[in-house]
Amino acid sequence: MIVGVVPTFVDHIVSLSSITKVEQLKGTTGGVNRLGTTSDLGLRLALRKLGVDPEKDVKIIPTGGTAERFAALSKGLTQFTIIPEPFLTQAEKLGFRNLFNISDLKIPFWWNGILTRESIVKAKRPLMLKLARVMIEAMHIIKTEKEYAKSLFKKNLGVSDPEGLERAYKDYANAFPEVPYPTPDGVKTLLDDLAPKNPKAAAADAKAFVDMSLVGELDKSGFIKQLYRR
Repeated sequence: MIVGVVPTFVDHIVSLSSITKVEQLKGTTGGVNRLGTTSDLGLRLALRKLGVDPEKDVKIIPTGGTAERFAALSKGLTQFTIIPEPFLTQAEKLGFRNLFNISDLKIPFWWNGILTRESIVKAKRPLMLKLARVMIEAMHIIKTEKEYAKSLFKKNLGVSDPEGLERAYKDYANAFPEVPYPTPDGVKTLLDDLAPKNPKAAAADAKAFVDMSLVGELDKSGFIKQLYRR
């Protein structure tokens, strides 16, 4: 990874309206996209942080995409799920509860980032530096040009609800770091999750999966400070 874009989970635990506290999830069933995906990992890690054992206290099943997860809740197949903005507003309009904002836990995890091979960074460093620079500029635009950012969300996510777009902007703008070093702690979270069933993950060094030199070069040059005029 050469640029860290979203350093934590920007998802929410959504439940039936009858569930008002996280503790009430015990004994219920939760839905995720597919087992082993980011939604599955995010939900399990969040539950564990909140005092609910994802292996013993609840049952987690694959239910599909956002629409399918809503359908599973409506049919009573599940009692809670994990959903990112801008779909939370839709969930609330369907009568479901925004039970908990997982981003508040600040679990180290690269929900989004730019990855490439180490050999490519070495062979095409000037090009990779340009890529990192453009990405940092794009993140700056998202963080500082609110209405333009919301227009991009509307176009690319197919969401037109003003409240949903506003809340999505808040979640993502807050999540994007100004200086996006791809720190190893977010990789370690994934390796730790894989370790019990994967000896290679257990033996792996998280630092081997990140290259902070590109962002570091741009940071030291003053480019990022100039963007934010500090």
